Amino acid sequence: MAGRPRDPGLEKRLVDAAWELLRGGGYDALTLTKVAAQAGAHRTDVYRRWSSKAQLVVDVLAEHLPPVVDPDAGTLRADLRAIVDDFAESWSSSWIDGLMGLTADLHRDPDAELAFRRMAEGRGEPLRHAIVRAQGRGEIGELPDLSLVADLIEGPLMHRRMLGRQPLTPEYLDVIAGLVYGVLTGTTVVT
Repeated sequence: MAGRPRDPGLEKRLVDAAWELLRGGGYDALTLTKVAAQAGAHRTDVYRRWSSKAQLVVDVLAEHLPPVVDPDAGTLRADLRAIVDDFAESWSSSWIDGLMGLTADLHRDPDAELAFRRMAEGRGEPLRHAIVRAQGRGEIGELPDLSLVADLIEGPLMHRRMLGRQPLTPEYLDVIAGLVYGVLTGTTVVT
């Protein structure tokens, strides 16, 4: 006997509902039961697809985070500034306050942590491309540790937004891009 036909739009409705809840109330307020209710689905529909809130939220972020573009503006400094802008857009989102809860849950959910790392690595690809292009143009010598460069960009953004509770102003983003440019090129940058 065949079961009920699958609703092809159900997963999208669940992800979209989770995004709205995440944006509206943050990670701590989001529950799988609320996601089901918001999507007009059953709680079991959610649990069939995601065994934890962390796994759902990682999929939601992968779907809904603003993209990090691969700018290729012709110079490393211009590429870095564009990438910093894209990272800052994510760090300025209203849901970011709940990221601490997600990171705590990731330590208890290895599958979600692996998915989160893969998503983060994918979002870092434009930075890697910009640095490889810069090396090809002769702007930098040896390729640096790319994860360290990403930390040099996102670390200050995260700290300023989550711990300092300060906005990510264009002037601040200029400083971050300039400092990272200076580290990569070995130059002193006045911003």
